[in-house]
Amino acid sequence: MNQKKTPQKGASRRKFLQSASAGAGILILPSGTVFGQNAPSNKLNILLVGAYGRAKAHWRVLKTQNVVGLVDINDKNMAFAKQEFPEANTYRDWRKAIDRKDLDAVVCCSPDHTHAFVANWAMNRDLHIYCEKPLANTVEEARVCRAKYLSKKDKIAVQIGTQRHALENFNRVRELIRDGVVGELTDVHAWGNRQLRRDGYLPAEGQPPEWLDFDLWLGPAQWHPYNPDYFSARPGANCLQWNMYWDFGSGQIGDMGSHTMDLAWNAIDAELPTTVLAQSPEEYNPEVTPVEMMSMFDMPANGWRDAIKLFWHQGGAMPKSPRSYIDLDKIGHGAMFKGTKGFVVADFGTRLVVPYGDDANMTYYKPRSEKNLIAPLGGFQEEWINAAKGDLKTSCDFEYAGNVIETMLLGHVAFKAGVGKTLEYDSKTGRITNDEA
Repeated sequence: MNQKKTPQKGASRRKFLQSASAGAGILILPSGTVFGQNAPSNKLNILLVGAYGRAKAHWRVLKTQNVVGLVDINDKNMAFAKQEFPEANTYRDWRKAIDRKDLDAVVCCSPDHTHAFVANWAMNRDLHIYCEKPLANTVEEARVCRAKYLSKKDKIAVQIGTQRHALENFNRVRELIRDGVVGELTDVHAWGNRQLRRDGYLPAEGQPPEWLDFDLWLGPAQWHPYNPDYFSARPGANCLQWNMYWDFGSGQIGDMGSHTMDLAWNAIDAELPTTVLAQSPEEYNPEVTPVEMMSMFDMPANGWRDAIKLFWHQGGAMPKSPRSYIDLDKIGHGAMFKGTKGFVVADFGTRLVVPYGDDANMTYYKPRSEKNLIAPLGGFQEEWINAAKGDLKTSCDFEYAGNVIETMLLGHVAFKAGVGKTLEYDSKTGRITNDEA
């Protein structure tokens, strides 16, 4: 993808995304866009982009379908995937593979900085797509992918890979907030304590081995010299070697932040913010995303709650605990909901209700009956497969996920603009209205 070894201008990346959005006038219809719920014997013809590493988590479910194509820039990793799917054709370049006319769906497990491109090209071809998180690394990518999905939502099923969403605790937390256990909701906090500190892009070291196509790995990013440390972690966790760099990821926001904010977002029925502010002890580094940061968003009211403040804390920044004996620092990735009657503190699998005030009681709260509990989601990948064969509805589609990641990425925008400065955001146009830069 990068034949010239000189940095591309930012416009080149935008042009690449826009050309994908336009589809160059090509429309390739899949062999079975909607199958119908009464035809369980039908199987999807699936292209797996990024065939090893994180993709291993999908192998079991994908074996219930027809994996007809495997894409990987690492021949050694491809060999492992080929053992699992011996009938599948193999490719290095996903752009060539995605033009197969027998495809119904794509599962994207490629590096973060290619997610939006793979997703958009798949949607242009009316292909169902399951895309690992994050959906996007920039606000523009999030908006393009969401708009494309909304224009195709009556044809395709999409799901973002926040698989923890299937944990039943997500349902229980949502029920508590919707049913008023904290009273009127006022503030929501989500946090992650991971700290991956990097100084800057890695220097040139050696040449890419023959079995690894570094140029295709760079994809739409500007050119950087090869360094083997980008690929030095175990499969499935290698993203931790590169996702803190601006060109390759969105740092902690796109990493565990996508999962943790999902826990909060699932309960608040939010869309996009009207303002954003960032706080950090760090100075802006043009090569590396921040480690310690807090961002605050004003989220508009909806049909069941007033406007609220939404906070994202990362790298050690934390909200104040509701009680001195509750150590929030022991919750590596969690969420806290504050209301007029109390708090709910949660991690992915558990939750804690803390009434407000020393003389608090719970007489105001009426829990829902067992028959009115939100039904379990079941298998997260299976939900997407069933949706592709049925009603096309999933729990974490690209409207939902696009809103989440666009909001969080606005925290990066505010960090770049200057800590402590409140930016006003027009979500209809995707523009900051009080800072031309």
